[in-house]
Amino acid sequence: MINYMGKRLLQLVPVLLGMTFIVFMLIRAIPGNPAQVILGQLATKEAVAALTESLGLNKPWYTQYFNYLAGIFQGDLGVSLRTKVPVSQEIFPYLAATAELALFAMIIAIIIGVNAGIISAWFQNSWFDYLAMVIALIGVSVPIFWLGLMEQWVFGNQLGWLPTSGRADVRDPVTAITHFYLVDTLLQGRFDQFIEVLKRLILPGIALATIPMAIIARITRSSMLEVMRSDYVRTARAKGQKMFIVIYKHALKNAIIPVLTVIGLQTGLLLGGAILTETIFSWPGIGRYIYDAIGFRDYPVIQSGILVVAFIFIMINLIVDLLYSVVDPRIKYK
Repeated sequence: MINYMGKRLLQLVPVLLGMTFIVFMLIRAIPGNPAQVILGQLATKEAVAALTESLGLNKPWYTQYFNYLAGIFQGDLGVSLRTKVPVSQEIFPYLAATAELALFAMIIAIIIGVNAGIISAWFQNSWFDYLAMVIALIGVSVPIFWLGLMEQWVFGNQLGWLPTSGRADVRDPVTAITHFYLVDTLLQGRFDQFIEVLKRLILPGIALATIPMAIIARITRSSMLEVMRSDYVRTARAKGQKMFIVIYKHALKNAIIPVLTVIGLQTGLLLGGAILTETIFSWPGIGRYIYDAIGFRDYPVIQSGILVVAFIFIMINLIVDLLYSVVDPRIKYK
């Protein structure tokens, strides 16, 4: 296991290096000079040239790239051209906001998706099976931005049940400790704030959970159908074991490997692909952080933000790989 983890971690190096190079070249293909964006359209050519030189943007691209790599190996992700704050200092609150939203969405997706897939497989070709698969197909097809806007209109504007934007009430801001607001409010004993933060998570969480929930439901159904035709499941039923035990102890345990794979992939995608949800619900996450940086041509933020998201995505998939051997002891890593 240790040797396997070491090899996988070593494989991260060329992957991340290749990713940094591709992102580095792509963002420099974006039209516009960051110095011009920072100073505004009315700035003189001399001022733009002076700022370009002070930012090191007048150097050859390969010099800029190797300077960036040297900083990464020293733990320096660069300094934001817009805020003048080191990226390593200001990125974590945004990352925590996205992680909290993504984890909340994945909990919803896993609970509903796995159980819907199990019930659909058990009652194959029933009305519930057809209904669940139709809803799953709709869930995959409906654009997140449309669903988010409909949630805001129905549950926020028309019914007034839930807030439609932000992580917390601006009139009673959360004192950040870990920057995970659900955790911070509990640590401070502010249960009123905890409820408020939880209410603000519901609408964006549901919008973000729709696609992974649908995919998980379909994969779970397919995997369970195959497993439930196995001899050991028929034997367990013949022994008179309760249906719940047969499904969740015998069948699900052996059908969970493909589901774990999908959960790992979808969790990584949520971390990097939550930008639409964060924009619609004014959620201060990593997606909006990078999106705003693109508008300002803030190269260090774009490069480092994508690097951090890519690293987390790869680590999530490594954790999923290791979980295979926990779920199925027959799988050995040598």
